[in-house]
Amino acid sequence: MTLFLQLDFAALSAAVLACLACGLLGNLLLLTRQSLLGDAISHSVLPGLVMGFIVTGTRATLPMVLGAMAAAVLAALLISLIRRLARLEAGAAMGVVFSGMFALGLVLIEVSGARSVDLDVDCVLYGQLEALIWPAATGLSSLWDPVALADMPQETRTLAGVLALTLAGLALLWKELRLAAFDPDFAASIGFAPRGLSLVVLVLVSVACVAAFWAVGSILVIAALVAPAAIARLLTDDYRRQFLLSAAAAVLMGAGGYGAAILVPWLLGLGHGLNAAGMMAVVAGLLLALAWAFGPYGRVRRVSVA
Repeated sequence: MTLFLQLDFAALSAAVLACLACGLLGNLLLLTRQSLLGDAISHSVLPGLVMGFIVTGTRATLPMVLGAMAAAVLAALLISLIRRLARLEAGAAMGVVFSGMFALGLVLIEVSGARSVDLDVDCVLYGQLEALIWPAATGLSSLWDPVALADMPQETRTLAGVLALTLAGLALLWKELRLAAFDPDFAASIGFAPRGLSLVVLVLVSVACVAAFWAVGSILVIAALVAPAAIARLLTDDYRRQFLLSAAAAVLMGAGGYGAAILVPWLLGLGHGLNAAGMMAVVAGLLLALAWAFGPYGRVRRVSVA
């Protein structure tokens, strides 16, 4: 148990927390047809990373994460502004913003001479889950030991805070978000501010994307935003049940993918391990296929009824 806590618990927790935070917010994006917003944001963090390095002169995690979060929030606000002022379709606004900000990041690297910023391609795509360890863990008592918990990897603690923020936002704005998602015109007519609620959602998604991106990479961020919500949508039409099922799918995606990355190489006798974030995306795809085939609105049921 101690070995598991030291080597796997922090990484597994980070994976599940990332999938939960992104998966819950993904429901709001799915219902408003903005599921690719996470893809846009994950491409928009580069100038924030570079600015964090330029301002502090160091590649320490905290300033670069703060810079990335600022860039992600800015990207989300720009997308909303362009959609409202230019009356462009959401996908067009996202494409303009994320390509422009990514290019800006490259220009900043060239102009500032910040070529020493080490952005490893594998780390950007797949994250650094395997590097998250918890050497301070000495047993189950470490789970409620403040001293041991303080030595938990920063990525895991950040994701826990982001999930708490997400749950708080959903709880406080549950009815308002529901109304704005399904009937924004009616919401505006009774005094709610759909645009303000959209900005709140965009900020929450931005924070969740950056926190998850730093730990699990861009591939899993996109999968975690889209797959759990899509799986739940194939299983129910109820708003509340949609969130509960997406949370369950997110936990299965995170825990199942992490476990599969360990067990599959052992079962197949492979001489190398599998990337955990990549396996989580694979598990998400398998769960989506099962929901499509065997869910209440799935293909198998439609064929049997016909």
